Amino acid sequence: MNEFIEQFLVECRELVEQGTGDLLALEERPADRERLDSAFRAFHTLKGAAGIIEFQAMAEALHGAEDVLSSARSGLAAITPALISDCLTCLDQVVQWLDVIEATGEPPADAGPAAAALVARFGRAPAPSVPVEATEAAPAMEDADLDAASIDLLTAQLALLADGSAEPSPGRTGSALQVAANVLASAGRAGEAQRLTQLLVQPGALRDPEAAAAALRSLLAGPLALAEGPAAAPRETGDVARGLRVDIERIDALVNLTGELTVAKNALAHVAALAREGAEPAAVAAILKDQHAVLDRLVGELQRSVLNIRVLPLRQVFQRFPRLIREMVVSLGKPARLVTEGEATEADKAIVEALFEPLLHVIRNALDHGVETAAARSAAGKPPSATIRLSSHRDGEHVIVEVADDGAGVDVARVRQVAERRGVADAETLAAMSDAEAVELIFAPGFSTAETVTSVSGRGVGMDAVRSAVERLSGRVEIESRPGEGTTVRFVLPFTVMMSRVMTVEAGGQLFGIPMDSIVETVRIGRDRIVGVGAAEAFVLRDRTIPLIDLAAALGHAGTAARSGEANVVIATAAGQVGGLEVDRLGERMDVMLKPMEGLLAGTPCVAGATLLGDGRVLVVLDLQALLQ
Repeated sequence: MNEFIEQFLVECRELVEQGTGDLLALEERPADRERLDSAFRAFHTLKGAAGIIEFQAMAEALHGAEDVLSSARSGLAAITPALISDCLTCLDQVVQWLDVIEATGEPPADAGPAAAALVARFGRAPAPSVPVEATEAAPAMEDADLDAASIDLLTAQLALLADGSAEPSPGRTGSALQVAANVLASAGRAGEAQRLTQLLVQPGALRDPEAAAAALRSLLAGPLALAEGPAAAPRETGDVARGLRVDIERIDALVNLTGELTVAKNALAHVAALAREGAEPAAVAAILKDQHAVLDRLVGELQRSVLNIRVLPLRQVFQRFPRLIREMVVSLGKPARLVTEGEATEADKAIVEALFEPLLHVIRNALDHGVETAAARSAAGKPPSATIRLSSHRDGEHVIVEVADDGAGVDVARVRQVAERRGVADAETLAAMSDAEAVELIFAPGFSTAETVTSVSGRGVGMDAVRSAVERLSGRVEIESRPGEGTTVRFVLPFTVMMSRVMTVEAGGQLFGIPMDSIVETVRIGRDRIVGVGAAEAFVLRDRTIPLIDLAAALGHAGTAARSGEANVVIATAAGQVGGLEVDRLGERMDVMLKPMEGLLAGTPCVAGATLLGDGRVLVVLDLQALLQ
């Protein structure tokens, strides 16, 4: 794919996102002239971009939407839900075309029918002058797509023309073509209607119903296909170019640091020359110490600058949800609105790209399980329309993302009932749990309080998948629920996944790293407190039974420490599981640049990645989620 097409795709996707956001805002505030102008500019610029690469079908479809928005700007058309839906449908189709271009490098050759259907949907073409018998003209349709009744009429005429059992009749053929032309004309499909009426005056055409049926079938193949089903899912694009737009100021900062590092490097050469010339060792050591401090500062700044190049604003994931909320609200019949805050908060690109799925699960659950019906909300003294708040902020080296709703809150009694019925916990354990602990049960694998499976939720994979996805990012999930007031689900995520703070431990003569985010505490346990539980071991710590894992044995290494006296244990947690890792020796804490395992080592069990230590040794960092499970 050439650079021109790559730039075209980047700009078009940004314009689609801009247009989608403007349209959704317009639906809530139809009088917002600034949003209307912005949406119009997005469609106009998209149309121009399509023209530059000579993608005429895309340009025509966008021109239809542009005309409708232009009429709205002039006060000749109202901003209605139907208009918004039509424009969003146009953008959906544009995204599909962009996916094809990204996969093949070329505009799709079969875009004509879909573009024609969109053009007709916007009613751009003038009503045709159709020479048919006098019939009452149908009113102009704002939504020019074929409705179910029109499709039924056209299908009936097609069946009539294709009926080979009946004797060919010019009258019957002409009547079928005439009805079809009227249906198309009333739906604003001028071109198709005109071509059918031309058949009415062609010599011998009315005596050949098969040819007439073929002509009608050819005309309707594209529009009917578009009207009868949802838009096709985006094609798999395979390996595509991965790019990232970077603020020029961040590049300039990196260049400046490179210059300072060059100066520091030259200073080291000067120190080496002094040593060769026989300078006093104490003087050389003092200079080296000073240069080490300079390099330490510069490397730290360089590290921060490089990581800042990888960050993206959470706006890129937040802006996908207003459209989805709109569709889910219609599906569930529960009025709700989405409020977003902190869209400018930045996080590592890998985190931003991985957040969509877990956030989608949480928002689905909020709408399906948390938000009440309008009638129930009114009875409880709440506004009929619920509010779902999606927010984010930076907290030190962490990024906090929250989904809060003002619904009924988690039904703790219901959670306990389902947990007991599904064997998540026994009645005695459930009775001893606090409400806050019981709420945590919704993260258990397969847990769902839904009685039926819907298109939104009920399959029991949502919150379990949420916790797993967030912990794969070295984060954690917290939940707070207030009966009658709502629920807040909070993701606590690292600012970057490239840097990780670990504690080194030694087990079986090997050095390993354990992510600090997963460590609860370190303890020394007397051997007499360790008991056998079947083939495993465990110990009791502050009235809680903790499974004990011999780290060396679990990783296939022979233990070196004598099993006597006290055991060094790292208490760790991941995916809702808590366990103790027995190690030979506890080491230091350090920040490392984590590299994934590649090649033959890819997929190594219980390994999250590796890094190089200062002495040249490789430090393997453990995947606690896999190890504890």
